Amino acid sequence: MPRFYCPPPLPEQGSFDLPPDAAHHASRVLRLREGDVVEIFDGAGNERCGKIAQISGKHVTIGDLSATNSERESPLRVVLAQAMASSEKMDWVVQKATELGVTEIQPLDTERSVARLSAERAEKRLEHWRQVAVSACEQCGRNVLPEIHAPLDIMAWLRQTQGAAETKFILLPQGATSLHAQPKPTAGVVLLIGAEGGFTAAESESALQCGYTAIRMGARVLRTETAAVAGLAALQMLWGDF
Repeated sequence: MPRFYCPPPLPEQGSFDLPPDAAHHASRVLRLREGDVVEIFDGAGNERCGKIAQISGKHVTIGDLSATNSERESPLRVVLAQAMASSEKMDWVVQKATELGVTEIQPLDTERSVARLSAERAEKRLEHWRQVAVSACEQCGRNVLPEIHAPLDIMAWLRQTQGAAETKFILLPQGATSLHAQPKPTAGVVLLIGAEGGFTAAESESALQCGYTAIRMGARVLRTETAAVAGLAALQMLWGDF
């Protein structure tokens, strides 16, 4: 069933006009017709089902709305702290992390990050990542958008999370333990992933001093985008909804 993100508020019933971008996608890309059943969601957990009552050009009205509010969120709260990667890889990480149920995404500037963004470019990339997450939610059925934060220096992030209640993991090829050897988290998880060239020794040591546990994902060295997806999938398998 086609799904469209519509910023809140959504009406409980009655009819609703799709925002311009969603209307264009419905009429010009998907070529939907009057009578087709669709879902709309607001990114905050609310979902409605209805039928297209009118469609013409960039104007699409959904009628016969009814609340469904299906629960598709993982019981495990996960914050993905991802070192900045190249644009295509970062888009891929945001998309797949959203599908895997991540709660928040914190892009990080690290010493070996390939991408270096000015303030203006960072703002544009942030909006782009949020649109990637919207599209992923439309596809996978989530009704809650993950919160994507502006890029932050890794040292500032480590200081910020030092006293956090969440269980904190850093993925390192030389990690001494594995995820399945860890006790079940009681207040969510922070998963820290390095850039294409990995973390520097100073960054790794700082993370360990701030309470992060070094985790090794098997005997193979994973690419940054693979590590993020593999780590999130493993977390969902152990303590989430897989």
